[in-house]
Amino acid sequence: MATDEPAADTARFTFTENGPWVVDRDQLPWTSGLPLLRHSVRRQVPMLTSRRMLPPLPRLAAVSANLAAALVPWAVLERRAGGGDSIAGLSRRLRGAAERLGPTYIKLGQIISSGEGLFPGELVEEFKLCRDQVRPEPWEHVRRVVEEDLGRPIEAVFASFDESPIAAASIAQVHAATLRSGEEVVVKVQRATIRQRVEQDLRVMSWIAPLLVGRIPVAALANPPALVELFAETITEELDFRLEAENMLDVAEVFAKLGQRGFVIARPHPELVTRRVLVMERLSGLGFDDIDAMRAAGVDTEAVVRTGMAGFTEGCIVHGIFHGDLHGGNLFVLDDGRIALLDFGITARMTELERSAFLRLMLCGAMGDIPGQIAAFRDLGALPPDTDIDDVIATLGLDKAPVDPTLLDQEQLVGEIQRIIKELLAMGARLPKILMLYVKNLVFLDGAIARLAPDLDLLGEVSNLSMRLVTLHGTQFATDLGVEVEGFTVDTTAIKASFGVVDDDAETLTYRELQARRDMIRRRLESRR
Repeated sequence: MATDEPAADTARFTFTENGPWVVDRDQLPWTSGLPLLRHSVRRQVPMLTSRRMLPPLPRLAAVSANLAAALVPWAVLERRAGGGDSIAGLSRRLRGAAERLGPTYIKLGQIISSGEGLFPGELVEEFKLCRDQVRPEPWEHVRRVVEEDLGRPIEAVFASFDESPIAAASIAQVHAATLRSGEEVVVKVQRATIRQRVEQDLRVMSWIAPLLVGRIPVAALANPPALVELFAETITEELDFRLEAENMLDVAEVFAKLGQRGFVIARPHPELVTRRVLVMERLSGLGFDDIDAMRAAGVDTEAVVRTGMAGFTEGCIVHGIFHGDLHGGNLFVLDDGRIALLDFGITARMTELERSAFLRLMLCGAMGDIPGQIAAFRDLGALPPDTDIDDVIATLGLDKAPVDPTLLDQEQLVGEIQRIIKELLAMGARLPKILMLYVKNLVFLDGAIARLAPDLDLLGEVSNLSMRLVTLHGTQFATDLGVEVEGFTVDTTAIKASFGVVDDDAETLTYRELQARRDMIRRRLESRR
């Protein structure tokens, strides 16, 4: 019987009000043993990325040949040109090699493509072309995986199953279907041989990566061996859809606890979830890049941005969990302005120590406490455990008044960037997984603001968000950190400095103004190059 009452599971999860089924988390058969499974998957990473064992020789030969086909012409042709032409040429050739080598390398390229600020811009832009160019699996392969994992013919479960996928990605593809009981669903199906290929490719990557250090221009703090390790940590959990379904439930539950009802997450099916098959509720909405459609539907795009900023930040520092791969293909907007999140294969989960360090990083940043920020970076793994905080501050010049980068000439700007990178490398700095995923999401939110709310006052929004978090969670923060937070005040000067603004008279900073400053800096760097 139809009812206007919200489904029973919406009190616990940020689901749609009237879903095709009700999720009782305590009665899901596929959740049995997941903590042990997650722990086991993480323990495999050091073994898969160890260079002690010779990787599979046929795959090593294929990868080496493709890399040589990319690097040799680059070294002979574009490298001599130097600067942007060199990096653009290398990026184009590496993208071609990734596409020839198949799903694992395309997945690596997709991660790089959302890493603006972490990797050279030319590399990011080139690998964005990989995102939607993965050839779908043949239907007979899809059918076999579904029937093997569900243990029965497709016709016994589904009244209809579209053979052409809605989307085909490197690890899996998604099909629209209808259950025999009438519910419209989407079915995520893993590529038939992807697990074996990923394990082979991780061994090969780990073998080759050290040989590339210093030989190709990539971001210094995400050098090839570190990048392979980060990639292994993310992709191994993506290979079991039971873990992804658990991620969906955990994030939906956290948002509900926080009162972040501006988000909606699809319900995983209570029974039809296996290692390689994930059946979930079918949602629909407006594309995240379709601004005209949002405005035509009366959606407040600035409110969408505020929802994204608040939910992302609050989930991080209060519960230590967040969607780790935000991009336009992984979310859309409902007609009422709520954000629907998709694809939880990459979900960041912090330990309590990491969450405590992350919390200190956020609070110290808002208060302008530089020693506290450096200590938090250290505790997150970005600096060695024995790092001397005072030495870092002195070496990087953080004890001096901030300098407006737009006031530096070309030589000064490039020299300062090179100095900081050199000093960080000398200190043993690296980019841990949590920070990489967090920065990737910040970059996405930055782009979302540019499209949806370019006139949003960034200084005011960050200040208000900081005070809101302390007001709502101050008691918990005090308990977590063992400090008093009653005297917490937002240091607007420190917030402005984080955006590169040192003008004490500036009371607001819109995204348009920030972008103008960035464009000025970018032009100077490109001119210097």
